[in-house]
Amino acid sequence: MGYLVDPDNWEWLITARNARFILEGFLVNVQIALIAMVFSLILGLGLALLRLSRARAVSTATGLWIDLWRNLPLILMILYLAIALPEPWRDAYESAAPGFLPDVLQTGRVFAALLALVLYNSAVLAEIMRAGIQSLDRGQGEAAAALGMSYAQRMRLVILPQGLRRMVPATISQLITLNKDTTLVSIIGIQEVMRHGRILTGNNFFGGVQAPLLQVLIFIGALFIVVNLLLSRLSRRLEIRERERTGTTPEPVSGVEDQLAVATAD
Repeated sequence: MGYLVDPDNWEWLITARNARFILEGFLVNVQIALIAMVFSLILGLGLALLRLSRARAVSTATGLWIDLWRNLPLILMILYLAIALPEPWRDAYESAAPGFLPDVLQTGRVFAALLALVLYNSAVLAEIMRAGIQSLDRGQGEAAAALGMSYAQRMRLVILPQGLRRMVPATISQLITLNKDTTLVSIIGIQEVMRHGRILTGNNFFGGVQAPLLQVLIFIGALFIVVNLLLSRLSRRLEIRERERTGTTPEPVSGVEDQLAVATAD
């Protein structure tokens, strides 16, 4: 315990630009996470709606797509796409990447990492969203149909607004997992926080002060805790605001496991 709190082992944090170096790497993780979150949520909702399609061929094909990407190890997907992604795709991404992004986010390797994160997390989110939609009482859709609403109107105006509220805790939980999973992109040479940490603990430290591995990892872990706690607080705020607005407490959907419960209830 003394080694952990020894001030000498934390001197690196206030020496030269070591802390800034770690924060610059962490900013890359945050940016990758934000981009992946946006596209994962959009694609996940689309997949959930296709999975619930009344066309059996569409529903089956979407289910196979979801099962494929949801059951592959994410680290395997990142490595495979980094190696197998067609060169024209990399070039197209590098040409289309906005200039305001850091240089590290404008490379083809980042595109491979983003694609892997989006494919995996959209598949998981699709199941979470499907659980939220199917957890609603069938009477909601039947009542809307009795009012003359089309299927698209029922989904857009009645079912999705209620289902999405139930999905908030599980969705935020998955986004927190996505944020943590961005550390895996270091295996393909992306200069993010874990790679910056390894540089500091090697012979390339700044200011002539050695950065102990344990203290560097604790500092990096603390950064993720702060961001993930903010996401958790956002989830709670959304639930409280919805409860205050409607005067009801939505029944939460805790995750993909609820599919079995939903299917049994139906």
